[in-house]
Order: sequence, then structure tokens, then C-alpha cells
Amino acid sequence: MKFCLLLIFLVTAQVFSGEVSIRHNECTMSDLLSLIAEVKSLSSTVLEYGKISCIDVNQRGAYASCSADYSVTACSCGMGCGSWDIQSQTTCHCQCNNMDWTTARCCKITTKL
Repeated sequence: MKFCLLLIFLVTAQVFSGEVSIRHNECTMSDLLSLIAEVKSLSSTVLEYGKISCIDVNQRGAYASCSADYSVTACSCGMGCGSWDIQSQTTCHCQCNNMDWTTARCCKITTKL
């Protein structure tokens, strides 16, 4: 999610800085092609220098939390429970009664440098 927001911010910054010309809220085919090229360039840069690091956090009960620098990407629940939600982007919550364990898949984007 943070990666998507970063990408949107960078593309928006490029558009409003004048690198992609937009005239009176009308985009030409040339503008669209320029924007697509810019998105591809930014995406390849992020993929070249970025790295996704993931860990699993297993805790007893109905909750499992990632550390603050990670975000939950998926949850797993004990006792065959398939009903869960993510709270505050860092915590898995299994919604079934009497949960014995919950696992959170926690990921973050770092640089390869």
C-alpha cells in the first residue's frame, strides 16, 4: 500500500511540476503516452532499488501484530477460522470465538543498497 501511495505521489508530482503538460483539464494522446512512460520509468527504478522484506509473526489468541515499520499483508487463523480483518495496518484480528493462535504476514519495502 505504501508503495502504491509513493508511486501515485511521484507521478502526481511529475504532472504538477509541468513535466507532463496538461492544458485546461484536457489530456492529449501525447500527454497520456508521456505519463505512461513516466510511470514505467518510476516503476522500474523502484523495482531496481527496492526490496520487499516479509516476516511471519505468530501469537496466541485472536490478535497478531507487526512491528511499526511493517504492514500486514495477510492473516492466518487457527481452528480452521477463515474470517479475519486487518486493524490499523499492523494487526491481524481473527474473528472466530476462542482463537488459539493468529499469524500475521508482515512486509515492508526497503532499499537494496
